[in-house]
Amino acid sequence: MVVVAYLVYSFLNVDSGLVNRLLINWFGSEAVSWYGEPKYWPYILVIVNAWKNVGYLSIIYFASIIGIDKEYYEAATIDGATKWKQMTRITIPLILPVITTMTLLAVSGILRSDFGLFYQVPMNTGALIPTTNTIDTFVYRAMIQSGDIGMSTAAGFYQSVVCLVLILVANTAVRRINKRDALF
Repeated sequence: MVVVAYLVYSFLNVDSGLVNRLLINWFGSEAVSWYGEPKYWPYILVIVNAWKNVGYLSIIYFASIIGIDKEYYEAATIDGATKWKQMTRITIPLILPVITTMTLLAVSGILRSDFGLFYQVPMNTGALIPTTNTIDTFVYRAMIQSGDIGMSTAAGFYQSVVCLVLILVANTAVRRINKRDALF
């Protein structure tokens, strides 16, 4: 994430960042102090997170699609199924266990933020802390800056318990729908 943080910094730097150069040269507007304006960071963090994770998730889903036997598609083509019907009747039902597993893993991490994304990418800039502060960064800052071991431990424990409850509830819901797709 440190490398991603410096790539983002090279795009958003006030003096020599690519985005500011485009704003000045192409649109004739003033340079934006990205690291001084909290209002932009919810959008920046969503874009950076999507950019960082899209490759990993694409590989997971692509590998599961490749694992589908070609005979299903050949039989569907012989029966006159269009590509849309092949996708909705063969591909999606056969990769549904992977979709379910990835969704359960995402649900289990709802309260667990990507520490590097929220701490490294904004480079721990003081003006951005109210916007980029999450439980993970709060625990880190409580421990490092104030030395409050009790508060940081309690916050981390709270986060873990809530995530555990979320995964148990989500897994129970999946088990009621299709027992084979549940994690446990």
